[in-house]
This record gives sequence, C-alpha cells and structure tokens, in this order.
Amino acid sequence: MHPVHRRSVLLAGLGAAGAGALTACSGSPSTPSGAPSLVSASGPEVTRVEKARAGSGAERKHTLTAASAVVDLGAGITARTWAYDGRVPGKELRISAGDTLVAELSNQLPDRTTTSIHWHGIALRSDMDGVPPATQAPVRPGSTFTYRFIAPDPGTYFFHPHVGVQLDRGLYAPLIVEDPREPLGYDAEWVVVLDDWLDGVTGTPDQAFAEVAQGMGGHDMGDMPSMDMGGGSASPSPSGAGTAMPFMLMGARSDLLGGDAGDVAYPHHLVNGRVPADPDVHRGKPGQKVRLRIVNAGADTAYRVALGGHRMTVTHTDGFPVRHEEVDALLVGMGERYDVLVTLGDGVFPLVALAEGKNATGRALVRTGSGAVPAPTARPKELDGRLVTADRLRAADAVRLEAAKPDIVHRVELSGGMARYDWALNGRRFDMKDQTANPLLVEEGRRVRLEFVNGTDMWHPMHLHGHTYRLGAEGPRKDTAIVLPGRSLSVDFDADNPGRWMLHCHNAYHGEAGMMALVAYRA
Repeated sequence: MHPVHRRSVLLAGLGAAGAGALTACSGSPSTPSGAPSLVSASGPEVTRVEKARAGSGAERKHTLTAASAVVDLGAGITARTWAYDGRVPGKELRISAGDTLVAELSNQLPDRTTTSIHWHGIALRSDMDGVPPATQAPVRPGSTFTYRFIAPDPGTYFFHPHVGVQLDRGLYAPLIVEDPREPLGYDAEWVVVLDDWLDGVTGTPDQAFAEVAQGMGGHDMGDMPSMDMGGGSASPSPSGAGTAMPFMLMGARSDLLGGDAGDVAYPHHLVNGRVPADPDVHRGKPGQKVRLRIVNAGADTAYRVALGGHRMTVTHTDGFPVRHEEVDALLVGMGERYDVLVTLGDGVFPLVALAEGKNATGRALVRTGSGAVPAPTARPKELDGRLVTADRLRAADAVRLEAAKPDIVHRVELSGGMARYDWALNGRRFDMKDQTANPLLVEEGRRVRLEFVNGTDMWHPMHLHGHTYRLGAEGPRKDTAIVLPGRSLSVDFDADNPGRWMLHCHNAYHGEAGMMALVAYRA
C-alpha cells in the first residue's frame, strides 16, 4: 500500500483514463544470483552487429559545441542556458537511412561540467549511445568526443545529453533520418519541437531537482501555496515569486494522464524555441500537403497538440509507420515523436501544444494567406476533438513485429512517489556508480517481454534505448510509451542489438531520482 499524500488525492480522475489502458501483466523469472557475464558496450558482439547493418557508405560529418549561451525566446524574453552552437533548439541534423553519422561533440560547458549526447530512438551501436558511464566515459570540459554510427531506420528522432538533468536546459536538437524510398507524398515538411522551459528564468534545472528531490516530506507544508482540488488545473506563478518552493508544481491534474500531470512549475512552454506571444511562423499555400514532425523534448510535460481549423493524419510514431489515422489532436509524452500530414487551409492558424493538466500552452502559427493572428491564448476546438494516444494506433504491415511467444519476460514495477521522491524500478533506485548491480538480463536472438506495472500515482513515459518495442498484441513500434498510474503495459521486442542499454522514465527528474535500470545482454 502506498502512503496517502497529495498524489493519492488526485487519483480521483483515474477511472476516466482506464479506456486507454492496455492489458495487465503478471509473472516473470527472477534475476539470477551472482554476477553474470555481460556483453560490454564495445565488445566484439557489438562490432559484429554494426558491420552487418545495411549501410549506404556515405558519411555525414557534423560538429556540435555544447556551451553557455544567451538565447532569445521571443517577446523580449532572454535566458542564459546551455545550448548546442548557441541555438535552442539546436540545428537540425538530417541524414538518410544507412548513412554513417560522424558527430564531434566539443564540451565547452562551464563549472567543470561533463556531458554526452544520447541519440534518442536510434538503434545504434551500444558504445555510441551516450550514457556515461554505462556506454562511454563522460566528455570532460575542454574535451571532444566523436560519435560514429550507422543510422539504420528512417524516422523522426532527436538528441540530448544523458547526464543529470541537462536535458532540461537548451541542449537538444532534432535528428531526421530520411527514407531514400519515401512512400509518402507531400509538398513541404516542418519540424515542430516542444519544450517546457525554466532555465535562466526561474532558476536552473539543478536547482529545480534539488527542491523537488526533497519530496513532500522535506518541506514545511505551511509554506506551500494552496491547491486546487476541485478538478481544475494548476496555475503556478510564472516566476515562482512569493512561494517557498518556486519549482514544485501543485495541483496539476489531467484525467487523460490518470490524475497528476507533473512535478515542476514552468514559466514558459516553447514551440521551436519561442514563447506563445512571439511564435515561430510556418508559411505555406492553401491546399499544400505538409508533413509535421513533432518532437516532445520536454522534461516534465505531456502536450496535447492540435492545428486549429485542420484535421491531422497520423503516419508515424517514434520513427516507425502506422496505419493512417485521421485525428483532431495528439497526446505526446516526453521523448515521444509523431509524424502527421495536414492539408492546409487559407488563413492564419494556431498550432497549439497544450501543456496537459498545467493550464498553459505553447504555440506556433501557420500562415497561408491574410487574416487576423489568433490570440496567444486561443484554444482551438480541435484540442477537444478526436484525440489519439499510442495504444489506439496499429503498426503498418511493413514494420509490424510478428506475434511470438516471449523467451524472456521481465516484470518492471514502477514505484515511488512525491512523499520521498523515491522513484525506482522494481524497488531499486538506479545507481550509475554500480550500474550492473541488478540488470534486466536478455540474450541475443530472443523475444523479450517487458511488463510495466505502474504502482505509483503518476504517469511515466518509459523509454528503452537501442531498440523499438511493440505495444500490446497489435500496437505500433515505439521506443517511448506512457504507462498510466495504477495500470500495466506489456511491450515486446527482439533482442537484436547486443550491448548495454538504459530503460528509464523520460521524465528527466524521475530518471535522475532513480527510475532507471540497465538492460544487459548476456555474454
């Protein structure tokens, strides 16, 4: 039984979310005792699989400099942050499937800060995955590290550090892997990057983590702002002024997310690095068909995304094609990506990213003709129309993971809460200094099932590195999927990429607190 605290109260809305839950799971073998022999991140097994990948022979070289920067968020708002080459988001990298990406990272961050780059969603070689110390040594300040790997699968991806809560700064950028035999027909393509932003405005992510990591038990409840328990959403002060806890978000609720919507108060929600009052503008012509590649690079926020006056046809999620579905809105958790097609109307339209349960929005504009610009607070009716979540999609036939009895089953219990901020998997808070202490063991060539069982009062977007899994029995191919509070989600994948891989909640603060495990191949 979980201790009763504010998160339990918010579970009153859980029943409404049950329709989207997938089949519950049960049972798994226990982890063997002793110290099993594991494939190393750069072992011969890793090299063998990399050589077998279908490469194009082309190399695409890029340099990336991680450094302090003052960035313009629009509307006169500037923020001192860390960024790649002084931009937020960082410059988009675009290659073709089968190309070898050669990316040199130069670490020019202040305060003797180490860093790395994780190539989120790419089935790459383990020693290029960017997770210190599991797959590489951290990149020291003043040093460089060159990532070199074949990107085998076309799709929409992004990259970010895997050190502390650096993701919640400006260190992220899209990576688009084009399909040389692209089957979709469209006239234009726009990349839409969503982010929740506090760095350089109310403080830093490290300060935010230090505050929320104390949990509810570590704060004087008398100093806390009042909570909305009447079914509304939280309305945090943009600056946190006048509160004892400027970073902890109170009373954020979403039935869609099963109750509690998030931990952290953000003063801004960005679309392509811009605030709603001074948005990024996409220009097109009426009748054009446009592909939107939508990336949630946020740390603590799920976004409900809609384009006013339009319906969207979902074509991909997490890089892999799905059977096309026409929808009004999408729910995009942290780390998830969706591709959609839209046929543009005539006028000026808001592309809105509603911060689910947080009473705030990000937005861009789509302009195809004359007309008044919608107000920054405009809420298109499509946000309340037909909304799709990943469990309602089906994989396209070409990428469907065929049904097979799993050879290995791991029950992964999601535990913890705000009382002590003790987020964990299977009751263990992950320790990077002892990363191989309790691995989830897999064997190459086997079908693996992960049975996520969420015993917490919070939703968690669960991300697996180096692989894609199938949701449920017939669902899409994904690498990140939302597991609702009090619910279970069963996912299957083929163990075809030996090495050492992280499995974790893509809420940056939950992962840093310990909601992470190592998926390791037996040698």
